[in-house]
Amino acid sequence: MTGEARRTSGPLVVLLGALTALGPLTINLYLPAFPVISREFGVGQGEVQLTMTAALVGIAIGQLVLGSVSDAAGRRAPLMVAYGGYAVVSLGIAASGDVTLLLALRLLQGLLGSAGMVIALAVVRDTSEGIAVGRTISRLMLVVGVAPVLAPALGSQLLLVGSWRLLFVVLAALAAVLVVLVALVLPESLPPELRRRGGTRSAARSYRTLLGDRTFLGLVLVAGLAMAGQFTYVTASAFVFQETYGLSAQQYGVLFGVCAVTVTLGTQVTGFLLGRARGTRIAGVALAVALGGAVGIAVVALTVGTGPGRLWALLVVLLPTIGAIGMLIPAIPGIALARQTHDAGSAAALIGASQFGMAALGAPLSGVLGGSVLAMGGVMVVAFALAGATLLAVARREREL
Repeated sequence: MTGEARRTSGPLVVLLGALTALGPLTINLYLPAFPVISREFGVGQGEVQLTMTAALVGIAIGQLVLGSVSDAAGRRAPLMVAYGGYAVVSLGIAASGDVTLLLALRLLQGLLGSAGMVIALAVVRDTSEGIAVGRTISRLMLVVGVAPVLAPALGSQLLLVGSWRLLFVVLAALAAVLVVLVALVLPESLPPELRRRGGTRSAARSYRTLLGDRTFLGLVLVAGLAMAGQFTYVTASAFVFQETYGLSAQQYGVLFGVCAVTVTLGTQVTGFLLGRARGTRIAGVALAVALGGAVGIAVVALTVGTGPGRLWALLVVLLPTIGAIGMLIPAIPGIALARQTHDAGSAAALIGASQFGMAALGAPLSGVLGGSVLAMGGVMVVAFALAGATLLAVARREREL
């Protein structure tokens, strides 16, 4: 059956999108509350940013574990167990009284919240082939790209009716609803005869095989470096926009809404272009724009300066950068997963672990370097430059991609 004939159904894509959304919401829903949490716990900007880093590390580790588990145990059961545990942990975070406990629970929350992200990609690979894989993934990656950017807008509105703790109660409720939907609606896409056998030894063998594919490994690194650049901006923005440019939490949320639209446009441009242009060409153009925009951010900080009344200059270079990141988010995983006919869960796990593991490294860097616009732009320049160099090496090795 051809890739055009065998594709994931529309209703299933909607459900998979909802499952995918919980991970990104876990990361960023509470971004507007960073200054409030900092004051309530009596800690600095860097320590609050580490709570996001903890969640990113959890998501990276969780995808490696749960992606492999889903290749052996099927897709539905790991989802229900993970999201049930997630609801309990989220309520624990809402009741936490110090930053140390918050860090530990955020790590566990990220680990459990990663289930939908990695297993949804595996379900797509189970139920579609060829170009349809990349196009469906572009829709799911729309969620991965937009949710981290849209989540702060939602979080800022929730802060109008409650404290930052309410945000985690909302996440617990969402997880509980998703457990019910999986139980009632989600079909099992991996029949028993196609499941991997052999336990942890077989899982390790799958990962070794995937990592031995130099083209796949290169694409995994590109995906991770691109996400590191994105999360450098996402993490720094709460302090940059609210403290450097003087925006309120609600104004900050509106600005993130604008960014969400921009990311959305980027992901859909990629979905349209897949099958009409080579995936590496799409990704190469997007990386060039992102790198140029990151350089522009640094130039704005050095020449125009920062502070109230000067936000327009940053937005001129920031919005094209965000749009280019939107193009990258589905392009690289789409290319990489289309190459894998077996162990789709493990392949998706490696891509996700790279994305969120490197995001965990990039997220606190701008804070460590001073939390300025210049520091944010500088880290983004390095991340996108390394991603571009890696993609060039992949393209030279695999001209047919």
